[in-house]
Amino acid sequence: MKKIEAIVQPFKLEEVKEALKGIGIDGMTVAEVRGHGRQKGHKEVYRGQEYNVDLLPKVKVELVVPDQRCDEVIRTLLAAARTGNIGDGKIFVYDVAEAIRIRNEDRGESAL
Repeated sequence: MKKIEAIVQPFKLEEVKEALKGIGIDGMTVAEVRGHGRQKGHKEVYRGQEYNVDLLPKVKVELVVPDQRCDEVIRTLLAAARTGNIGDGKIFVYDVAEAIRIRNEDRGESAL
């Protein structure tokens, strides 16, 4: 099993959710996060004072999928989240040793 974390632009969340739903991926965790990459934020003016906004709002989508679906999910995420502009985000993939459904103690892929 693989855990996929995708950090995407907030306005792309609905498109990402619909694309994943379209390939049969229903379970995911979504969190609002803040951060920056190479763009290092930007400057804004508030009440006449200029200040740096160095932690930009992003959305983190986390899901665990069977190994054989990993590439398909990554392709879907790339297509749905891409704008072609700086700040589109990142995808991280991790190995998952075990998954256990708390309700009935299903283990492995059956717990997904």
